[in-house]
Amino acid sequence: MKVSGEFEVKLQPMDFYAKGNNGVNLGRMSIDKIFTGALEAISKGEMLSAMTTTKGSAGYVAIEQVIGTLSGKQGCFVLQHFGTMHRGKDHLVLEVVPDSGSGELSGISGKMSIKIENGQHLYELDYELSAN
Repeated sequence: MKVSGEFEVKLQPMDFYAKGNNGVNLGRMSIDKIFTGALEAISKGEMLSAMTTTKGSAGYVAIEQVIGTLSGKQGCFVLQHFGTMHRGKDHLVLEVVPDSGSGELSGISGKMSIKIENGQHLYELDYELSAN
């Protein structure tokens, strides 16, 4: 199934983990999201990032737990992010962690894509629910 909607996100800096001599900063942030649409949920998570001295080049990894309803089914699951930017061109892998679903979302698998249009955050979740 493929569903889409919007989300709000709040990122809060935590502590810088390391400041390298080469100008690369490793940072840590908390993630709080509110999803609307076919996914009515909140999520909480953490992000680790590496910001380079080159504008538009960076990398991040994140884990977030999503709790709510998906197409009317209640439960939770975990999303894992792997993202890079190379001088403004981004690449993002955002997948459901295997066996992380619970409740009516037990057995969920899938991938999410994110777009930002006119300041609005949009998601598309392509997922399957299988019997355990």
